Amino acid sequence: MNDDFLVFDHVTKRFGAMTAVDDVSLTIKKGEFFSLLGPSGCGKTTLLRMLGGFEKPDSGRIYLEGKDITDLPPNQRRVHTVFQNYALFPTMTIWDNIAFSLKLAKRPKDEIEEKVDEILEMIQMSEHAWKYPNQLSGGQKQRVAIARALVDRPQVLLLDEPLAALDLKLRQHMLIELDTIHDQVGITFMYVTHDQGEAMSLSDRIAVINRGKVEQLDGPAKIYEAPASRFVASFIGDTNFFSGEITSIDGDYCMIQTEGFPVIKAYNDRNLAVEQRVDLSVRPEKIRVTLEPPPPEKGAGINVFPAKVQDIVYQGVYTKYWIKAGDLRIAALKPHSRFLLDQETITWNDDVFVWWHPDDGYMVEVK
Repeated sequence: MNDDFLVFDHVTKRFGAMTAVDDVSLTIKKGEFFSLLGPSGCGKTTLLRMLGGFEKPDSGRIYLEGKDITDLPPNQRRVHTVFQNYALFPTMTIWDNIAFSLKLAKRPKDEIEEKVDEILEMIQMSEHAWKYPNQLSGGQKQRVAIARALVDRPQVLLLDEPLAALDLKLRQHMLIELDTIHDQVGITFMYVTHDQGEAMSLSDRIAVINRGKVEQLDGPAKIYEAPASRFVASFIGDTNFFSGEITSIDGDYCMIQTEGFPVIKAYNDRNLAVEQRVDLSVRPEKIRVTLEPPPPEKGAGINVFPAKVQDIVYQGVYTKYWIKAGDLRIAALKPHSRFLLDQETITWNDDVFVWWHPDDGYMVEVK
């Protein structure tokens, strides 16, 4: 893979007094499935539009395979976009929708037929070739929109919230199809979404964006397990935050005197010193909830705290508990591997123990 296939070099874009993209630098590899993830208004779609040529940066440059494309109009870039509203031509058949760009480029008839038929087969839509868009489901329309964007093999395919208009089950199905299509064509995909589940499922790497800046750029597992900031930890899945001051160091571990909670032992991954303040993130699935404290062989060296159950939400594969411990309300998850065979039943208002290993907390912000 070419590590500098696509480069955003200190790119900034303003709209009046608002800075939508603030000095962003990114390098995307050839053939990579790369996602821009963040809340609405964070600047991710503006980055996509600048790459597509629909917006021009106020400063900075964009390079594609070593060529400066910053000032090129959209039709001179081999960069295609798939939008969430599909943008299919309603009076054209599916075959003609896909063939449109090839006909516009005056490609030979035999080449057009070969390429359209090939991509229809790839997206498993050959039998629908002569239907019109209004005869297709939402998922089928999205597949056609993707096929139309891919038929002449662009260098980069941009996907702007492409699954937002689909229902949950269809979105989950299309995630698998998108991943398969990417593997088949080998083209660089740049995917914009506010849905962390989509980004985590599909991406080789993710840029988490907040207020026009990249907060973290890493693979999905690194972003989830080792978030670079409090924002990343809270935006990617659920987490519990404990704020406090380091009171002592014990080898690779430290003791944190927290606000509204007892002292916590944590892995000192940032090599912090006594009296430094820190926010510690502990994911709900890392926290065990039991009616009895852990046995001595399990409890040695781990964090164990008495607590009371406030709310219980059964969610199929797991149960989510909201627990009051100290002055804090903590979320914990308990997965279900067997039906009605849990060793213990925990109910509302029970006195319980919450516990986790010091390695399962991650320091997200140092103050």
